[in-house]
Amino acid sequence: MEDILQIIDLDGTYDSNVEPKLSAEALKAAYRHLVLVRLLDTRMLSLQRQGRIGFYVPSTGEEACQVGSAMALEKQDWVFPAYREPGCALWRGFPVRMLIAQAYGNALDPQKGRQMPSHYGAPDINYVTASSPVGTQIPHAVGAAWAAKIRKDDVVSLVYFGDGATSEGDFHVGMNFAGVFKTPTVFFCKNNQWAISVPFSRQTAAKTLAQKAHAYGFEGVRVDGNDVLAVYAATKAAAEKARSGGGPTMIEALTYRMGPHSSSDDPTRYRSKEEVEHWQQRDPIERMRRYLELKGIWSKGYDEQLRAEIEEDLQNTIKEVERHPPPRIETLFEDVYAEMPPHLKEQLEAFLASGERRRPELLDKFPL
Repeated sequence: MEDILQIIDLDGTYDSNVEPKLSAEALKAAYRHLVLVRLLDTRMLSLQRQGRIGFYVPSTGEEACQVGSAMALEKQDWVFPAYREPGCALWRGFPVRMLIAQAYGNALDPQKGRQMPSHYGAPDINYVTASSPVGTQIPHAVGAAWAAKIRKDDVVSLVYFGDGATSEGDFHVGMNFAGVFKTPTVFFCKNNQWAISVPFSRQTAAKTLAQKAHAYGFEGVRVDGNDVLAVYAATKAAAEKARSGGGPTMIEALTYRMGPHSSSDDPTRYRSKEEVEHWQQRDPIERMRRYLELKGIWSKGYDEQLRAEIEEDLQNTIKEVERHPPPRIETLFEDVYAEMPPHLKEQLEAFLASGERRRPELLDKFPL
């Protein structure tokens, strides 16, 4: 069985022999993003409960997986997310206001309300839009990596997926192709112990998920997914190996989804309070806080100011987003083709001539 890479212990002590050589500024940036994702989660779930947005996918407990792995990538690399990686998107430069607007699906949302909340993407940061079907992003990531290899581009593709996705055919197809053609792919499995209500014990009879990589001819490693430095180190090594022609790596990051699968889920129906409390003691943010304190980088005053700034920014951003109206109905016609064909032009002109822009029955009156 593969060893589990851990750098920071629960009390914040660390192994200096494997500790990444990151600057104090980089460590503080990592901590800020961990806190940002946690506070954003709290706010977005609150908005959903208030009926101000319809749906949200939280990631409380998994922040270190997102931020640590994102830190290890280069700007030109491509990310293929599942739907629980806001920390990666934000680290790569996705604006908080766009992430929040996407949950509202209003005129500020670049996707104009056509994707489920928490299914955002942005080509300028090489972050592919998430998709709800489990595991479908895995072959896409392998294909992008294969294209980069053919073109001799200095590009690595990283794909996120959960333990549940390893039971899908797309996982095996992607792993097999990547192994055979040695594509520069990093398979990042966030083993958060639950695929909605299905526990890890029901996913596989294998002792680990990382060992599945060996069957496809490449390395599988295990890492403490609540240790942001361990995640960074493992992902950095995998990305450098892929970039130098060494082929793919699968990372199994052991973490825990401390909240519900989504805002529509009630996890108390299928898991125990004791299990949740066990993992709360392994909180990735608290562990990083203790580490920074030992390094002389963290203080109570710094933390209070940081959280106050993030909370204020989130509050102001939400107010700004909520001032935007729904997307223009005309975009239903405008965004179908690169050049609007005659039949859609005719329908658009009839719609505009009607002077009726907000009535639901227009979908019957002007069928696409």
